[in-house]
Amino acid sequence: MALKSTIFRATLAVSDLDRGYFGEHVLTIARHPSETDERMMIRVLAFALHAAEYLEFGKGISSEDEPALWQKDDTGRILRWIEVGLPDERLLRRAAGRADEVFVLAYGGRVVDIWWQKDAATLARLGNLRIMSISQEDSRALAALAERNMSLSCTIQDGQIWFSAGETTLSLTLQTVYPPA
Repeated sequence: MALKSTIFRATLAVSDLDRGYFGEHVLTIARHPSETDERMMIRVLAFALHAAEYLEFGKGISSEDEPALWQKDDTGRILRWIEVGLPDERLLRRAAGRADEVFVLAYGGRVVDIWWQKDAATLARLGNLRIMSISQEDSRALAALAERNMSLSCTIQDGQIWFSAGETTLSLTLQTVYPPA
């Protein structure tokens, strides 16, 4: 018998002063049985970073045809394809051909550098690719906020991210992996 996804619910208030975006989103998050709290919360962070009216979670782990998150326009054109973790370079090349923008939020500590070095030559040719990474310490602290019902807020200003749940506020910093500054 196949295991079913665990459903998490979150209310996410986003104040992105860098983009001038302010909104509240009610999220239903299906966590695949093989997915960790860390990966799930990285998906929520990616949602906050790119929050928009038509941004939605994809099938993610259970499908190679859909990303962790994506944003489409009214015609179905993929505006933004968002992956978390360390996706396969073939998947990113395919995504770059299908979407206007491809964004990866990588996590895992030192393995991010190893992953990037392995495929840097191929991935650097993708003009619509952007890769950021979060430190292992920050991603684990984010994972500790996971609960079945969450009330979250995310404030972004000058590239700095404050992510809150209840009495806990995390200050998160992302590092640019690609394109280089």
